[in-house]
Amino acid sequence: MRELVTRAIQDRSGLIADALRPALKETDTTMPLALNHELAKYGSDGTVLKLMFQPAAARESGRFYFVASVPTIRGDAVAAELDELGQRGILQRLSEACRWDATDEIRYRQADGTVELLTSIIPIVARGGCWVLTSTHVTSDFLNTSIGRPYWETREIRMAAAIYLFVAVLAFLVALSIRLSLRRFRTVANEITQGRIGDDAFSRRNVVPELSSVAGDFDKLVHDLRRVSRQIRQSAEDNAHSFKTPLAAIQSALQPVRRAIPETDSRARRAIEIVDSSLSRLLALVNAAQRYDISTAEMLEAPRVPTDVTHVVGEAVRHFREILASRDIRMIRRLDDGVVVRAGRGMLELVLQNVLENAISFSPPGSTIVVTLTANDATAELQIDDEGPGIDPAKIDHIFERYFSSRPSNAVGGDEPVEHSGLGLWIVRRNVEALGGQVSATNRIGGGLSIVIVLPRSSHH
Repeated sequence: MRELVTRAIQDRSGLIADALRPALKETDTTMPLALNHELAKYGSDGTVLKLMFQPAAARESGRFYFVASVPTIRGDAVAAELDELGQRGILQRLSEACRWDATDEIRYRQADGTVELLTSIIPIVARGGCWVLTSTHVTSDFLNTSIGRPYWETREIRMAAAIYLFVAVLAFLVALSIRLSLRRFRTVANEITQGRIGDDAFSRRNVVPELSSVAGDFDKLVHDLRRVSRQIRQSAEDNAHSFKTPLAAIQSALQPVRRAIPETDSRARRAIEIVDSSLSRLLALVNAAQRYDISTAEMLEAPRVPTDVTHVVGEAVRHFREILASRDIRMIRRLDDGVVVRAGRGMLELVLQNVLENAISFSPPGSTIVVTLTANDATAELQIDDEGPGIDPAKIDHIFERYFSSRPSNAVGGDEPVEHSGLGLWIVRRNVEALGGQVSATNRIGGGLSIVIVLPRSSHH
C-alpha cells in the first residue's frame, strides 16, 4: 500500500509537470512572469505547488527565483518560505535535479511533528534555464495512509496486532483450561491410588468438553483394572485351594503307607521320601504362585496410604524371630523413628518378607543380618546386609530378574529341600518401582550381600 500510494503521488506530480511543460517552454523569461493563474489549474486540496526558476546564468551559483505557488503566497511571506525550503534541504535538491534532469522526493514532518509531508521535485528544462516544480502533499490525504509512519502506527497493522493478541489470549485460555483439567486428572489419579475416591471420578472432575471422551476412557480403565484385580485375587485363591486340597489328601494317604513299609525295605522307603519331597515342592510352588497373584492384585488396586515403615520393619523382623533362632542367626535393627512412606501396606510387607527371606537363606549359622532404616529429606532408605557368600559379580545385575535364583536348596528355617521359584526379588523390584522407588544390590567388602531400597517419603508425616 505504501508503494502504491507513493507511486500515485509521484505520477500525479509528473502529470502536472507534463501539463505545464508546453506553457513554460513558450514563456519569455525576460518579461515579468505571472504564472499563478496557470499553476492554479492544477491545484487541489491538500496539495501545495511551487514553481521555481533558475536562469542558465545562475546555474553555477545555484540561485533560484520563486515564480508562483498554489495556494498563493503573499510577497512578504516569500522570504520565510524560502528559508523553510532551505532548512528542509529542498533548495539544494533543486540544483541537483536541474543538473541531472532527474526527479527527487523528500519526506519530512512539520515542526510540530503532527503532519507528514512528501515533496516531489520535478525539473522541466526549457528556454533560458531550468524550471522546477515542487509538489508537496499531506500524505494522510491519500487513502488515509501515512507513508513515512512506522508500521506499528498504521491502522492495518494495529488491527492485525489486535487480532493476533485476541487469538493469543484465546489460545492461552484454552491451554490454561486444558492444563487445569490435566491437573485435576492428576489429582484424581493420586486419590484413586490412595483409595479415597469412588466411581466415575475423572468424568465428574472434568470441565473441558473436548476432554469428556478422555475422562470417560480413564474411568473405564479404572473400572477394568479393579475388575481384573478382583479376578486375579479370586483366581489365586481358587487355584491355591484346588491344588492344596488334593496335595493334603496325598500327604495324609502317605502316612499309613509309610507305617506299613518294613524298616528293611529301603527301596520302598526311598520312593516314599521322593514322593513326600515332590509334594513339598509342589506345595511351595502353589504358595509362591498364590503369593505372586495376590501381590499383582494388590499392586493394581491396593490404596497407597501413609505407612509407618519403622513399624512394618519391626513387625517383619518379629515374624522371622523363630526362624532366626533356629538357624542361630542374629539380627541387628538400626531404625529411625516415624519414617512414613505412601504405599500399600501389603505391598510393603511382601517386599520386606522377600528381602529378609533372601538374606536368611544365604546367611550361615552364627552370622549377623543388619537392617538399617534411614530417613532423608525426601526419601526413606532401607538397607539389609547379610554375611552370606554374596553373588557372582557376573550375575549380580540379574538378581532382580524373573525366575533368577541362586539361593540354597534348603527352605528357610527347615531341613526339607524346596524348589525356589525365582520370583522373590523380582516381586521386590516390581513393587518398589510401582511405589516410585528404586532397589539395588551390591556385594559387601569382606563377604555378604547388601540390598538397598529407596522409597519417596510421604508428604503427610
